[in-house]
Amino acid sequence: MDDERPLFILAGNGPYENRGCEAIVRGTVKILREYYHNPEFICVSNFQNIEQYLKQSENEFDQSIKHKKTNLKERPLSPRWWVDSFIQIISPEKKKYKIYSEILPYLDNSYAILSIGGDNYSLDYGIPHLFTDLDDLIIKKSKPLIIWGASVGPFDKIPDYEKFMSIHLQKITGIFARESATVNYLKRIIIEKNVFPVADPAFLLDPEQPSVSGVCLEIDDDAIGINISPLMAKFVTNDNRNLWVNKSADIIAAIAKKMERKIFLIPHVTSAHDNDYKFLDEILVKLEKLSPEISLIPPIYNAAETKWIISQMKFFIGSRTHSTIAALSSEVPTLSLGYSIKSLGINQDLFGHTEYCLNPQEFKPDIIARKVCEMIDSDNSIKDELHLGLPAIRQNAMNAGKYMREICG
Repeated sequence: MDDERPLFILAGNGPYENRGCEAIVRGTVKILREYYHNPEFICVSNFQNIEQYLKQSENEFDQSIKHKKTNLKERPLSPRWWVDSFIQIISPEKKKYKIYSEILPYLDNSYAILSIGGDNYSLDYGIPHLFTDLDDLIIKKSKPLIIWGASVGPFDKIPDYEKFMSIHLQKITGIFARESATVNYLKRIIIEKNVFPVADPAFLLDPEQPSVSGVCLEIDDDAIGINISPLMAKFVTNDNRNLWVNKSADIIAAIAKKMERKIFLIPHVTSAHDNDYKFLDEILVKLEKLSPEISLIPPIYNAAETKWIISQMKFFIGSRTHSTIAALSSEVPTLSLGYSIKSLGINQDLFGHTEYCLNPQEFKPDIIARKVCEMIDSDNSIKDELHLGLPAIRQNAMNAGKYMREICG
């Protein structure tokens, strides 16, 4: 253990309104506290607005974490807006420094910079310029840079960009890959020496029973939890949100008809631009006849409390990756509705197979309802698989701290 307090910069994450982003931070802090004496953290995240940033800063309960923001957008009526716009046009390099200006005062005294966020380095949300710009800035400063607990790629849909990333990623101090699918992909594009297999830090998040006054959570012993996100419309209905609402309602209705159990709809992301709660509420309106059997969890719980709620389910179905990690790490049999390598990779590493994953082409009421029935019939054996597989996954997550010590000294 170190005698002095090392400073870690956690950059590239989203706001805590995405419970997965919060779970990554909490798990990361837990790991690094095992390997370093009383570390400090600067968490530099991508907020949608100043109010979101201030709320998160004010509500942070861990005194070792200080929040900062990236400067992605200039606030309205700034007298410098035209200067900033001009800088961004004529100098991409100055743009990088402006976006990440709140990191700069801490770089010289930092032990390492961790690029966190889970799946930033992929094409799932467009070309990840924002994160490669961060890399360039840190590499130029000659500071240790870790892509932390992440899925990376694939980039093969854009061959020229894949070539660029093959060169770029070799410059990173360490790529801590959270699942084997990423390790295998990176090996395929000739990146091996700086790759370390770990697991998602969210596997180490400790659940907390909610203590919100005036809210009563009565969860049946055989309840089914469901998380379906509006993001999936991009992969299932060609970004047609209304069509995805209707399809999701049909899926939940089919499950309810087959199982005749209490169902809880559980939001995991409640940002203004990407809100599970509003989306699930729209679905609930479509299921009015089934409303006594279906409840919508309010969006008032943090990541640890949401994980506790998920842990009380007999069975879970999730489209948000970190909602499924909350369930799997609580030994709840889980059907993952995935759209990228991360769900397949996480399931492969935990179970040794991907039988409990469905891809967007299989998101149909009869297919999902049938799969849920099959898995619930085998719930004891699935729990046994989880019980056997989770210790190794948790150790892999914790190993990230060990690898950090090895490569950073």
